[in-house]
Amino acid sequence: MIAAVVKLMRPFQWTKNLILFVAVVFAGRALVPIDALRATLGFVIFCFLSSSVYILNDVVDAEQDRQHPDKKNRPIASGKVSPQAGVLLFAVFAAASLASSFYALGWKFGVSALVYFALNLAYSFGVKKVVLVDCVTIALGFVLRAVAGIYAIIVEPVQISEWLLICTFFLALFLAFSKRRGEITDLMENAAVHRPILASYSPKLIDEMIGITTASSVMSYSLYTIWPGTVARLGTNKMIYTIPFVVYGIFRYLYLIYKKGKGAQPSAILVRDRPLQVNILLYVAAVFIILYVIK
Repeated sequence: MIAAVVKLMRPFQWTKNLILFVAVVFAGRALVPIDALRATLGFVIFCFLSSSVYILNDVVDAEQDRQHPDKKNRPIASGKVSPQAGVLLFAVFAAASLASSFYALGWKFGVSALVYFALNLAYSFGVKKVVLVDCVTIALGFVLRAVAGIYAIIVEPVQISEWLLICTFFLALFLAFSKRRGEITDLMENAAVHRPILASYSPKLIDEMIGITTASSVMSYSLYTIWPGTVARLGTNKMIYTIPFVVYGIFRYLYLIYKKGKGAQPSAILVRDRPLQVNILLYVAAVFIILYVIK
């Protein structure tokens, strides 16, 4: 039972919440103990909050998941966890996470978590059935994670980099469209049976949008690194040297989508693809060296 509950929480999806650390790193406060601790606490809170949403989705989508070759093995779809137990776990995790967010990290972080939660509820109960809006909603969820990471640290006044949020939005939109393409190519004629919204998409349409979001992600990040406000805020103009890592990461993901037939599970790619992992580690190392060593 415990193993089934852990699987229900989808811990491999927690990698998405690593975006909460972006603020503390780019604010130059990753080595400040109190801020590092608060960012870590924010990450943990969002892990349980996002797990509550995953559990709710599994309850709502149980019947459709039974039609999927992989998702039919999920705890609720397979019958290992009852829908009633799933609803109880959802309520406990959601209540505990939201209460902790307000109590431990302040009302701004709490509001960010609450809006993220409300957005995901809207997605689960209707938005996921609206073409294009479904992917935009997923992308906004990543932006809210980034905003929550900003409010987790105690720098006053809080400075939000508009370019960084724009980059986060386009990158998340790129991943969302890539996921839709992976679902269509994996399930073929059964795609709409598992997820009805897929009937509104086509590989050609999604390829066009992937192309747009790919270019937008690279350009927005590149502009972020050289923008005068960024240079002034970070105290360095050397972030431009991290662009090759971002370009390679996106291109590697495109390679995995189009040549390896992957993309339906972005989180799974992150934890399984070694070249992508090495690239991310090199990017993180480059950022730390630029911001904390040679700044």
